[in-house]
Amino acid sequence: MDTILYEADNAIAVITLNRPEKFNAFNSRMRADMLAAILRAEQDDKVRIVIIKGNGRGFCAGADLSEGIDGGSVEDQLENEYKPFLMAIHEGKKIYIAQVHRTAAGIGGTLAMTCDFCVMDEGANVYLAFAAIGLIPDGGKTWQLLHGMGYSRALQAVIEGHKITADTCLSLGLINKVVPVEELEQGTRDWAVDLSKGAPLAQQAAKRLLKQVGSMSYKDAISLEAKEQAVLTNSEDCRNAVDAFLNKQKPVFAGK
Repeated sequence: MDTILYEADNAIAVITLNRPEKFNAFNSRMRADMLAAILRAEQDDKVRIVIIKGNGRGFCAGADLSEGIDGGSVEDQLENEYKPFLMAIHEGKKIYIAQVHRTAAGIGGTLAMTCDFCVMDEGANVYLAFAAIGLIPDGGKTWQLLHGMGYSRALQAVIEGHKITADTCLSLGLINKVVPVEELEQGTRDWAVDLSKGAPLAQQAAKRLLKQVGSMSYKDAISLEAKEQAVLTNSEDCRNAVDAFLNKQKPVFAGK
């Protein structure tokens, strides 16, 4: 891979968008490399937390328009090249943190919001650039905006092509943290390290549950939680953590 950099240090993997000369815009090679990097992280049993960030002057400018725009090819790209890596994050066992500096535009904003968590520097924004070229948000962005902002504000943002500032994203619950730009790199890393010390099986279960219970009745949610809890209760991690609690010790989670 040359458009994507991948490194792993024990429980933390870092995936870096690496087309800085193009503001990390996605071309066909980068879409393939992104999927390969995510699958690599998913298959590494040591990795628990994955940080996704961009090289250079911003997170991601979206799609590389120099490849041209054609209805048939765009539909094929979205279904067969973008959707696989976005769904790999959405359904993945790892916890993904987007580390956003300056701008996450177009599909770059979709990528950032597909991650489980997102940290932005205080001068960053999510730019809905689609309206400027007569398009609509894609890659699941309309779903993200509707669930995060509600219908009226989401429609206004889409039609007007808003740049949603980091502070507004935070106030709407679209992201988790806003930090000074000089603290973004280390702050995100420190948070990832803290999260990696948690119980991975429980984290995975929480991610699965929260992806499903929003469309369920309260009754069905209780039943689904019960099934997940039954598995966790029988895990080695849970047994060891209970012993540690009773002995006033700090638990160490092995993911078993």
